[in-house]
Amino acid sequence: MERFDVAVVGAGAAGQFCAALVGQRGLSVVLVDHAVKLGEKIRISGGGRCNFTNLDADDERRFLSSDPRFARHALRAYRPRDFLALLRAHRVGFHEKHRGQLFCDQGSDAIIAMLAAECAAGGVRLRHPVRGLVIRPPSEAGRRWTVEGAGLQAEVGAVVVATGGLSVPAIGASDFAWTFARNLGLATIAPRPGLVALTCDEAWRSRFGDLSGLALPVVIGLAPRGSAPRFEEDLLFTHRGLSGPAALQISSYRDAGQALSIDLAPGADLAGRLQAEATTTTIGRIVGDLLPRRLAAAMLGDDPPTVRPVELSRSRQATLVDRIRRFTVTPTGTEGMRKAEVTCGGVATAELERGTMAVRRWPGLYLIGEGVDVTGWLGGYNFQWAWASAAAAALAIAGRIQPQRAGR
Repeated sequence: MERFDVAVVGAGAAGQFCAALVGQRGLSVVLVDHAVKLGEKIRISGGGRCNFTNLDADDERRFLSSDPRFARHALRAYRPRDFLALLRAHRVGFHEKHRGQLFCDQGSDAIIAMLAAECAAGGVRLRHPVRGLVIRPPSEAGRRWTVEGAGLQAEVGAVVVATGGLSVPAIGASDFAWTFARNLGLATIAPRPGLVALTCDEAWRSRFGDLSGLALPVVIGLAPRGSAPRFEEDLLFTHRGLSGPAALQISSYRDAGQALSIDLAPGADLAGRLQAEATTTTIGRIVGDLLPRRLAAAMLGDDPPTVRPVELSRSRQATLVDRIRRFTVTPTGTEGMRKAEVTCGGVATAELERGTMAVRRWPGLYLIGEGVDVTGWLGGYNFQWAWASAAAAALAIAGRIQPQRAGR
């Protein structure tokens, strides 16, 4: 039986970063994972460029959770600028692409290499692949946690669970965090796909399916709006429904059966143009000035493009405006976990201490990253939650555990 101060279970972004920070504070750490190849979700992120944070990612309003204020403490204790300082120390180049999104110049492998170097600097012991992992809590006060699996038997003073979500199962995603938490009697929020493309029914596809590949800037929200934000992003029509940043952003907030309201011509005064050009041009020309040609034709519906606005009643003009400025779509589903970028839901934040990620009812246990009920927007926010929640747990552990020599 080996002995370590801390076991970190899950060697993704959050797990590696947490292990490195704990190790560099003088504690002995074993980092455990079931995968043969580590960091695959980092590797494929951002099209291989790794959108590792966002300049605005310390704003908890850009995260979805059953407790919207929970993430604030961790996000403000470890900000994007702190992670940028680490990248500069490792000479990892980066650039801003869009709306504060930061990407690696050298690609995702630079982040993977940096995390490996940080773990090495902290003396982290890496064990993978470990199959059949079991985590057992102390049997009585003063005893240690036990972490066991194929080729591993260890007693530790603290356990950090950083096993991520269910999205992209092809690279080894699992429901370990949910199952483990429920076995300990902790409340969990059911997992569902987040930041995922939306699918539509056959009637919708027969009308708009030919627009597959067409993209345009929109403002998208829920109908009725409720408390969900509206997003200014690009929308992509696909042969199955809607994708692109706009669809992915709103997907995290949408409940099954809920309709979307999409402004296809944000900022345009379509009603004003119909009035001002009532006799001088056609509705086809007006709408064609605002939308891509194929979409303009589809949105005119039964109104012939050669009709002048003056030939339409006020109610038909209003209907045309609504059709374009409040385009309503009710998706039938999503592309599922297979294509989702993140998983919504996780261990309920009410079970955790704000600012430390410690489980209230189980001293010595911490949960971080995507397995917690905190989901960020598209564009680097979820990586920043990984860094911030990892840092919060690492600092808390370093302040609560006295270092012991690792060994048998």
